[in-house]
Amino acid sequence: MEYLGAFLQGSLLIVIVSYLFYGTWTCAILFSPYLIRYMKSWEKQAIKKRQQAFRLQFKEMIQSLSAGLNVGYSVENALREAGKDLKGMYRKEETIIRELSYMIRQIQMNVTAETVLRDFAERTGEEDVQTFVTVFNMAKRSGGDTMEIIRNVVRQMGEKLDVEREIHTVIAAKKMELSIMSAIPFAMIVYLRISFPEFLSVLYNNLAGVIIMSVCLVIYLVAFEAGKRIVEIEV
Repeated sequence: MEYLGAFLQGSLLIVIVSYLFYGTWTCAILFSPYLIRYMKSWEKQAIKKRQQAFRLQFKEMIQSLSAGLNVGYSVENALREAGKDLKGMYRKEETIIRELSYMIRQIQMNVTAETVLRDFAERTGEEDVQTFVTVFNMAKRSGGDTMEIIRNVVRQMGEKLDVEREIHTVIAAKKMELSIMSAIPFAMIVYLRISFPEFLSVLYNNLAGVIIMSVCLVIYLVAFEAGKRIVEIEV
């Protein structure tokens, strides 16, 4: 459904650009290849958003796991309690809920907690998860202070997420500015077409107008792509 929504959104955007710049809907067919680029960009942003959400969910998971171990639960029972806690916080469609449900089913089939956590780290591919599971399993096998390790991991992840959140807040403000600036040219064309249609009528249905509007569109797209590169900072 998310892909379908993005596809419809991109298609609508292409149709609007076609009508505003060329005065016809049929030019949208010529711009349809740009929809592929739009979908790739949307997918990249959607993955980033899911990864950010998952890191926060994972932090909540290990905090709940830590609380369970602190009151004397085994790792297996602590994972079950963490599943109960997080089900009250997140929807069942969320990644962490689906992963916890799967891990609990594995534990019920007598799979060891070390194996369950290791498989969890491999499935997610997240660096934070892999680091936590590796250190946790090593401490458990060597008889280290498991509680202290979990507390340290939670603290470090919390500090890292706080820094990321501050950076994302600043970036989000700049992205909003870019979105507003990107919409202004379209708003100006719409305003002129509604209020003073005779001003733009000479740019439609003739070769010179098509060339002029095409040059303006190319300049706009180059500026837009440059703006995206500026605000898309890897954290």
